[in-house]
Amino acid sequence: MNFLLRLLLLGAAVLGAGCASLSPQQKDRAQGIAIAARSSTVTCDLPDRCALDSPLRALGGQAIAGSQPELPLHYATILDEGELSLVARLNLIRSATRSIDLQTYIFDTDDSARLVLDELLAAARRGVQVRLLIDQLSAISDLEVLGALSTAHVNFQLRVYNPAFGKAKLNYLDYAGSVLCCFRRFNQRMHNKLLVIDDVIGVVGGRNYQDDYYDWDHEYNFRDRDVLVAGPEAREMAANFQAFWNARRSVDAERLNDVGRTLLRQGPPPMPPARFRRPERIARVDAEASDPAFIARQFVDTALPVRSVSYVADLPRKHRRDRSDSALAGQHLTEPRLDALIAGAEREVLLQTPYLVLSEPAQTLFKDLRRRATPPRVVVSTNSLAATDNPIVYALSYKYKRRNLRELGFNIYEYKPFPLDAPVASFNIVPPPLPGEREEQHRSRVLGGSAAGSNVRGSGSGRRLSADGSEVEYELLRTETRPSFLGTRAVNRPLPVTRRGARMGLHAKSLVVDRRIGVIGTHNFDPRSENYNTEGAVIIEDPVFAERLAQSILRDVHPDNSWVVAPRQKAPVLSGLNYSLGKASEALPVLDFWPWRYATDYAFQPGPDCPQPLPRQDPDFHRCYTAVGDFPEVDVGPKWLLVRMLTAFGAGLVPIL
Repeated sequence: MNFLLRLLLLGAAVLGAGCASLSPQQKDRAQGIAIAARSSTVTCDLPDRCALDSPLRALGGQAIAGSQPELPLHYATILDEGELSLVARLNLIRSATRSIDLQTYIFDTDDSARLVLDELLAAARRGVQVRLLIDQLSAISDLEVLGALSTAHVNFQLRVYNPAFGKAKLNYLDYAGSVLCCFRRFNQRMHNKLLVIDDVIGVVGGRNYQDDYYDWDHEYNFRDRDVLVAGPEAREMAANFQAFWNARRSVDAERLNDVGRTLLRQGPPPMPPARFRRPERIARVDAEASDPAFIARQFVDTALPVRSVSYVADLPRKHRRDRSDSALAGQHLTEPRLDALIAGAEREVLLQTPYLVLSEPAQTLFKDLRRRATPPRVVVSTNSLAATDNPIVYALSYKYKRRNLRELGFNIYEYKPFPLDAPVASFNIVPPPLPGEREEQHRSRVLGGSAAGSNVRGSGSGRRLSADGSEVEYELLRTETRPSFLGTRAVNRPLPVTRRGARMGLHAKSLVVDRRIGVIGTHNFDPRSENYNTEGAVIIEDPVFAERLAQSILRDVHPDNSWVVAPRQKAPVLSGLNYSLGKASEALPVLDFWPWRYATDYAFQPGPDCPQPLPRQDPDFHRCYTAVGDFPEVDVGPKWLLVRMLTAFGAGLVPIL
C-alpha cells in the first residue's frame, strides 16, 4: 500500500465516521428497543437476594461494624496469584446482596472474562444492581455480545467510556481517523480497575478481565497484583465509580452507533453461548469460589487488620481540555499523592512498574532524592525486553539506563520471561492435548517449535488453537499496547524469544516507602499515567502490610526471577571517552546509535565465594555476576531491530508512552 493511498484512507476515515453515525432519534429508538427487551424477572425475593454465604464478604461487614468515625477498621489482602484473584472476584460477586460496580480498561470474551460476565448477569437476575463500565479502546468488541448485554436485564447496566466516533468496535480506519482528528481525546483512557461489592469491600490493582491476567494463557501471562480491601474506604471507591458512571464520556452501550444499529436491524440479539476452551478449569474455580473453607483459608486467614487506608483516584475531570482549571483543585489526583509519598522517603523506595519511562517531573523528584546527604535506596522492578508486552516503551527505557543508574541512583531489576519462582499455578499455562493426541505429541507441540518459540504470542501469524483444535483468528490489545495507524496489525507485542514455553511479563504497579507505606494500583509511574490516563490506587500506612508487599516485590527481583542492570566493567583504555560519547548520544533526540552502552544485564552466579546476591555497588559484584547482554533471551530479528531504531529516534514519543 503506497503512502498516498494511506493518506486517502485516513481522510476517508474522518469523513466516513460522520456518515456512519446514528441520528439522535435513531439512538432513542435503539435505546427504547433495549429497555423494552430487558427482563424484569427476579429469581430471588429474599432480602439478601440469595447471596452466597461468604466468609470474605462477612469480613467486610466485620470491618464496618468495628469502625468508628475517627478510627476506621479495614482488612487488606494482597492478591498475587492470578487464578486466586479470579476466585476471589467470583466469590465476591456471588456474595453481593445489593450492588456490584465493576470498572476496567480491558474486558475480553475469553474464558475468564466470560465466566465473570456470566456471574454478573446471574447476580442481576437474583436482584442485585450491577453496573459495568469499560473503556472503549479495549472494550468487548463483539457487537452481538454487547447487544445482548444491553438488553439482558433491568438490573444490569453497561456503559462504555470515551467511545471514539461513538462506536464500540473500531477498525483500522477508525484508529487512523482518531489519531488525525482528535489525538489527545483518543489517548485519554480510563485505566482504572475497580470492583466494589455492596459498598463494603473492593478490589483494586493491575488486573483486567482477560485470561493472561489470571494465569490462564498457555503462551503469555502477566505477573500482576491486586489488593482486596474490606471496610469503610469501599464507600470512597464507590463514590469515585459513581463520578465516572455519571461522566459525559460514559455512554450507554445501546446508544453507541454500531450497537444501536445492530438493535435497529435485528432487534435484541441472544447472548452467544459460552464455549470455554478449558472446561475443567472452569469447573475447578467454580467449585473453589463457592467453598467457604477454601475462601477462608486463601483470603480471610491472610487478611491483615489495618487502620490507615486511602483510595486515591483521578476523576473524569482530568480529561478536560484545560487541566489547570480551578475546578480541578482539591480533586486528589493520583499522581500528586504518589509523588508526595516518594518525596517523603527517608530510607528506601521500592518501585514496581512494567514500563520504566519517566516524565520530566518524575526525573526531578528522584534527582532531588539523590542529592540528599543520605539519599534513600531506590529499587526498581521492571520488565526485560524478553518479558515486556510493550517493546516500544522498553526501547525508551533502554535509551536512558545510564541516566537511571548514574544520575537517579536506581537499582534496576529486569523481570525474566521464564521466572523460576513466580506466584503462578504452572498447570494452568499448559494447553490441553488435542483430540486423539498422544502424550509425546502433546509435549512436542507445547515445548517444541522454532528456537523463537512457535507458541509465543507476538511471534506467530495471529492464529491460535481453539478447544476443538481448529485455528481461529485472534486480535489482542493489552493494557499499554498502542495500535499502529500505519498498519493493520499491532506492532507493539511481545518479541520472539530464544526459549520455548509459556512466558511471563510484569504488569504489577506497586510502591513501598520505608517499609511503612504500601501502594497497589493502576498507575504505571509513566508519562501516560500522568498526562492521559485516569488511574487509581490504594494507599495503606501500616508497617506489617508494607513489609508483606515489600517481600512480594523482593521475590520478583530475586535472581531466580530477574536480571540485574549494572554498569559494564570499565575497559582498560578509553573508558572515559566511551562514557562521554555514550552520554552525548543518549542526549540526542534522534540518531542515538552509540553501540557501547553504559549498562547491561547481569545474572547471579552462586558459589562458595558468592553465597548471596549482591547489590551492583558491591566491590565483588562483577566476580559474582556474569553479563548476559543488553537483551537476554530475545531472538534477534526485525522486531529487535525496530527496538534499536526506536532507541535511536523515539525520544519524542516519551510524553505519550
